Amino acid sequence: MSSATSPYPLRAWWAQRPPAAGAAVMATGILSVGLHLTGHEFLSRIALVLACAAWLTLAANFVYLLLVERAQWVTRAGTPGALTAVAATTVLGTRISLSGRPTLAAALLALAALLWPALLFLVVTHWGRRMPGAVFLGCVATEGLAVLGATLSAATSTPWLAHASLVPFLLGIVLYLIALFRFDLRQVARGSGDHWVAGGALAISALAGAKLLAAAGTGMYLWNEDDSAVLHDLTVFLLALDLAWYAVLLAAEIAWPRIRYDVRRWSTVFPLGMTAAATLSVAAVVDVPWLDAPGQVLLWIAVAAWLAVAAGAVVQARAGLRSGGADAGAEGLRSTAPR
Repeated sequence: MSSATSPYPLRAWWAQRPPAAGAAVMATGILSVGLHLTGHEFLSRIALVLACAAWLTLAANFVYLLLVERAQWVTRAGTPGALTAVAATTVLGTRISLSGRPTLAAALLALAALLWPALLFLVVTHWGRRMPGAVFLGCVATEGLAVLGATLSAATSTPWLAHASLVPFLLGIVLYLIALFRFDLRQVARGSGDHWVAGGALAISALAGAKLLAAAGTGMYLWNEDDSAVLHDLTVFLLALDLAWYAVLLAAEIAWPRIRYDVRRWSTVFPLGMTAAATLSVAAVVDVPWLDAPGQVLLWIAVAAWLAVAAGAVVQARAGLRSGGADAGAEGLRSTAPR
């Protein structure tokens, strides 16, 4: 039975959610991290609850498609948005680790590490030329493993976990450079939201570097002086590049306004929040206190963007339910198709 004629409009509408909807979990999870870093614990916990609920729903849909509609799962797994499953899991795991639950965070790290190679392989084999911003999700998912691994290393005083996290940190940078040559730069002016991942991928890379430096600051011997200096400089350089992308993308939004809601706008909120979290984390670990104020400003910009996109999502969801999911299906196909 097609989604357009299904007697269960909620199920029909949800079945058509594209893989890129995982960016909503990423956006909400990183806002929770940023709010935690700035001491807004009540708001952070609200965001964490929302992120957990969304992650559980997406996980249930992931398993359902894998077990019941295998052909559709394979089709979706080959799209760049599929890697949001890994990235969302690592972002959520990072926030849970900061809450003092290392065992649960470690379980999420193991799950993400299990999903990562298969999904990355499927996505990379479908890469083409002139790709949308979602092409950078290969970097984001890989760096997410480094962020969560380094966070857990610091929380549990486990040196080998920090050393292991250095591998996805460096690999993520390589994947970013490869994706950059496949990214269609016209998306800066025309993209529907996921073009912001071009900057967000650098932000999560900078956050990974900050977490690796912070792990060494807990008293564990991880890097010698030369290695620490290189990691320090690379982290600062990545943040500088991210902020440069932020300025360019913001200017493009002003020059070419795109105010209509699109599910890919969650992929705008995530880089906004990730840039804020990276700025705050780098400011703390490299002892540059003047970066703290810009980081807080960037955080509240991300919060405002989250509220705007969430409002658009609610309006779109109501319209999708009334139409029985048919319009949602069309949007899902649009958001996952390479351009």
